[in-house]
Amino acid sequence: MAAMEIEFKFCIPAGRLKAVETALKRGAVERTRLQARYFDTADLRLAADGMVLRLRKEGPRWVQTVKATGDNALHRLEHNVDLGTAGAAPQIDPLRHQGTPVGERLARLLGHGGEGDAAPAPLVERQSTDIVRLTRDVRVTGPGGAVVEMALDVGKVVAFAGTPEQRESPVCELELELKSGDVRGLVSLARRWSQQHGLWFSTVSKAERGARLLAAKETAGAVKAEAPRFATPHPDGRAVQQAVVASCLAQMLPNASEIAAGSSDEEQVHQLRIGIRRLRTALRELAALDASSEHFQPAEWEPPLVEAFRALGALRDREQVVKLAQPRLTEAGAPAFDPLAGDDTAASAPSPGDAVRASAFQGVLVSLIAFTAVEHAESEEAAEAGPASADDARRLLRKRLQHLHKQVLHDGERFESLDTELQHRVRKRLKRLRYLAEFVAPLFDAQDKDAAERYLKALRPAQDALGDFNDEAVAMALYREATGRDARAWFAVGWFTARHPAGAKACRKALEKIEDAPRFWKK
Repeated sequence: MAAMEIEFKFCIPAGRLKAVETALKRGAVERTRLQARYFDTADLRLAADGMVLRLRKEGPRWVQTVKATGDNALHRLEHNVDLGTAGAAPQIDPLRHQGTPVGERLARLLGHGGEGDAAPAPLVERQSTDIVRLTRDVRVTGPGGAVVEMALDVGKVVAFAGTPEQRESPVCELELELKSGDVRGLVSLARRWSQQHGLWFSTVSKAERGARLLAAKETAGAVKAEAPRFATPHPDGRAVQQAVVASCLAQMLPNASEIAAGSSDEEQVHQLRIGIRRLRTALRELAALDASSEHFQPAEWEPPLVEAFRALGALRDREQVVKLAQPRLTEAGAPAFDPLAGDDTAASAPSPGDAVRASAFQGVLVSLIAFTAVEHAESEEAAEAGPASADDARRLLRKRLQHLHKQVLHDGERFESLDTELQHRVRKRLKRLRYLAEFVAPLFDAQDKDAAERYLKALRPAQDALGDFNDEAVAMALYREATGRDARAWFAVGWFTARHPAGAKACRKALEKIEDAPRFWKK
C-alpha cells in the first residue's frame, strides 16, 4: 500500500509518561509489540537521503516498509508490503516497492536498473527497535472533523556498531496520524495533548536515533537556512506563503527539536533565533498575498515567537557582547573586571530548553506546520476573494521590496540624528529587506540568475556596519548597568560613548551605498 502520511510526533517527558498513558486508555486501545530491523548500505546512503527501509514484526505479521521525507515537515512518503505470518524473519527485498514513487527513489539510490553491469549496493542491518505500542483512534468532531490514530511508543533502539557491544537508546514518544478528514482536526488534537502533557515536537526518527548510536553522537549539527522551494515557476500568493514558511520551519524545527531534548549547543540556539527572525519577516511581509486565508494568522503566532526569541537571546546576547568587547577594552587600557559578576539575568532567564518546550511556542509550531502541509478549505466568502494570482503576487512583492528599499535609504540619510531605538529599528528593517529578497529571489530571476545575489551582496557592508554598531550600543548599555555593581565599568561606558559618533557615521555611509544596488525585482 502506497500512502502519503500526515502526522505529528512528540517526545514525552519522563515524568509525564504515566499521565499520557492514562489519558490514552480513556478510550479503547490496542496493544502491539513492534520488533523492527532497519537496513542501509555500508555508506549509509539511505539515511543521507532521508529514507528508511525496514522489516517489522507487528504482532504475528511481518511488514516491509520504505519511508522518505516529503515536501514538508508533516508529509512522509510511505509504502508498506504485508508479508504474512512467516515464522522466521523474511529477507529484505527493495524490489517489493517497485512501481511506487518512494520505491523508484529507493531503486535509484541502491542502483537497481542502473546502466552497466554494476550490482546494486548491498544492504546490511544497522539497527533494530523493540517497541510496545498502544494505539487508539480518536474522532474529532465539529469544524475540521477528523479521525486521528494516536500511538504511544515505549521501548528502545539498538544499534549494531560492528562489535559485540550494542548501543541502546530509550524511546518514549506519541505519534498522531491523520487517518481521514480535515487536518485541522489533527492540529487541534495535537495542540491539546502537547499543552496538557508538556510534549514537544520532534524531528528525530527511530532510524535517526540508531544512526546517532552508531556514530556515538548525542545530537545533530545546527541546521542553517535554505532558500524556499517553489513547486512551480509562477506560484500564487498562498503557494508563496506556504513555501516560504516551510523554508523557515526547515531551519527552525530540527534546531528546536534538539534544544527541547536538552541540547545546549550555542550554534543551534543561534540558528533557531535566525529562523524565528526569518519567519517573523515572512509573516509580516507576505500577509497581503492571501488576506482571505483563515489559517494564516500572524497576529496569533507573533507573541509566542517573540517570547521565545527574547528568552533564547536573554543570556546569550549578554555573554556574546562581553566576549567581543572585553579584548578591545583590555587593549584600550580598561581595568580588569567581570561586568556580568552579580548580574542575576542568568538566574531569572529560562533555559533554552524551557523556552522551546513552552506550550505556546509548541502550539505555534504545530499550527505553522499544518499551514504548510495542505490545501485549506475556506469559507465561501474567503474562497471568493482567494489568494493573489501569480502575477498579482509578483506585483505585491515588487511593491513591498521597493518600499523597504526606499525606507532603508531614507533611514540612512538621517541615521546620525536618530535616537538609539530608531537606529536599532533601521537594522531590523534592513534585515527584513534582506530576508524578503532571499525568500522571493527565485520568482524574479528568469532573465538574470545572478541579479538577486548581486543585490544581496550590496547589502552586506551596511549589515556589517549596523551589526557592529548595535553590538557596541548593547555593550554600552550593559556596562552602564554594571556601574551600579562596580565603578570600573565607567571606563567602558566612556570608551563606547566616544566611539559612538564615528560608528553612526560609518552606518550612514554604508546605507547610502545601497542606493547603487541593482534592484533585481525591477522590470
